[in-house]
Amino acid sequence: MRRYKVTRAGWVMALVALLGLVACGEGGEGEGDSEDEFGALVGEADENGKTLFEASGWEEPIPGKEDSLQGRRGLSVNVDSSDLSVWEIKNQWTDTDTEAARAAGLAWGEDSGLNWDEKFQRWVGSMKKIDAESYGSTFMLTTPFGREVPAPALECAEVAMFLRVTFASWYNLPFFMEARDSEGNRLYFGHFGIRTAAARYGRMPYFRSRYEDYSEKADAIRAGEAEWPTDAKLAGLTIPGSQDDAQPMLGEDAHAGAYFDHIYLNKRVGYFMRLLLTYFGSMNLADSANTYNLAPEAVQPGDVLLERWQRRGIGHALVVMRSRDLGVTEIDGEEVPQLEAELASGSMPRRQPKWESPAASKRVFTLSYTGGEGYEKLGGGLKRFRSAVNEGGRWTNVVLRGDRDAFISNTDYDAIAERPDRFEVILSELSPEEKLVALVELVESKRQHLRRYPASCSARIGREQAFDDLYETAADPAIGWSKDEVDRRFRKVEDYVFAELVYDKSKTCCWNSTNSTMYDVIMELNETRIEDPETGQCQEVLVFMNRDDEGDGYQLFADFTEATGRGDAWVKWSEDEFCAQRDVAEDTLEVTEAAPLCSVYDELESRM
Repeated sequence: MRRYKVTRAGWVMALVALLGLVACGEGGEGEGDSEDEFGALVGEADENGKTLFEASGWEEPIPGKEDSLQGRRGLSVNVDSSDLSVWEIKNQWTDTDTEAARAAGLAWGEDSGLNWDEKFQRWVGSMKKIDAESYGSTFMLTTPFGREVPAPALECAEVAMFLRVTFASWYNLPFFMEARDSEGNRLYFGHFGIRTAAARYGRMPYFRSRYEDYSEKADAIRAGEAEWPTDAKLAGLTIPGSQDDAQPMLGEDAHAGAYFDHIYLNKRVGYFMRLLLTYFGSMNLADSANTYNLAPEAVQPGDVLLERWQRRGIGHALVVMRSRDLGVTEIDGEEVPQLEAELASGSMPRRQPKWESPAASKRVFTLSYTGGEGYEKLGGGLKRFRSAVNEGGRWTNVVLRGDRDAFISNTDYDAIAERPDRFEVILSELSPEEKLVALVELVESKRQHLRRYPASCSARIGREQAFDDLYETAADPAIGWSKDEVDRRFRKVEDYVFAELVYDKSKTCCWNSTNSTMYDVIMELNETRIEDPETGQCQEVLVFMNRDDEGDGYQLFADFTEATGRGDAWVKWSEDEFCAQRDVAEDTLEVTEAAPLCSVYDELESRM
């Protein structure tokens, strides 16, 4: 998984027109009125084609812990008065005794004594688990306006940013994240808009003067005395460049703009959110200017767990939804706290955040990718958002005073690397049988993703990683199964049809527009081939992958679709993300530890 100096193919024509308009100077009011203010869609792109800004480049001072806690000084608070601003600041994260802070809220009572960061944690932790639109569980988003709506379909890092910005904007709290563009300019996306130190960035919007804020209607709406105001333009928009931001919980044709219109009275926030989610990803969440490393014992809802296998480029981000104190246990004479935590994550293509069980979540907390040994310098592990405060007239992202004992410097590599092992100890221990159940559930969730997006290489990889863990868990003396026994019990024919491919040697991995109908076609074709019509003996499946044929590499599947009267149901291969391997003659199968299909077929036959 790599990053390239490219942009999504579908944006090329827009870029040609926009490149001449990109500048950092302050323009006159009314400029930048094109349909989408991309500003500068050039620079780094991840392997999904999504253009990202670079990390800020700021490193926490060594050994200056106090400076690290203080964070990096940002823009002057005077920028809040600009027409670039998205929402007004009325509260501060540290407030506990103001009129607004004393009021009851979404997940806290009157005179709670909590600061707003603690209230953010309570809010995330209060969300109900519900059935997702496609598969598994997700959460019900609660709002201050008496509305509840199922969680939006987003990419993984987008979920964490969406929750933080949404809460900050609803309660008029300061927020910003920073990054760099390809020219090294320091950029700020926050309540004050999208800016450099001196001016607006590129042709980004004048949010305050251009879009409406209906926040004054909040009380009337809560009392049922006013209807929800709609911004028809926002409701019709997607996240720029998206092919996969459909929000079926709101209707057949609803996309991200419709979701944002549904939850924000301040419509400026919806327009801002589209741009933040376009440009920022897990690399920016890993940036110490925006988040900080957290001790395992301090884990709370709203925190973010990052998997990082590279310093630059994408990774995987999961949001903590639950954290429960289960008391203490004695290990080697030491009293060790026992916790239970649950994670949820979006994906590519976008989906509603999938809420994992405590067992499945523990597995992720203990992965080496989450900052463990060998990965401790890549920015992974448990993170918490820094909170924007006014320090000497400048907005500064800091570690709040009550969290400072749980802070781990991003240069304390030993402490960072120890966290996965510490989570192994403090997260409630599972029996081998419980681990087995959790892993089987994980395998099935990857299959469910493939049934919707049969070309997904990340789902194939995740399924096989789960099987590797299954083999290890089942080998425990308490279970005592061989790898072949695991395969006989838990493999399905579809695991062989959608076998794992080598990502950067297989053009199937660039194809994001496959669908559930194509999955059905692929499986039906295999059902006609898997047994020899004369002998009834098992034959190897036709793996769904690019082959050196006379068509685009998938002609066998296209021909079968046509032969069975479904005509246009087969979608031709397309480069839905940047694809360095687009010209390979044939995809490459990954080496697997799975038993050959025909050696276990009799047991699998009932699991087609």
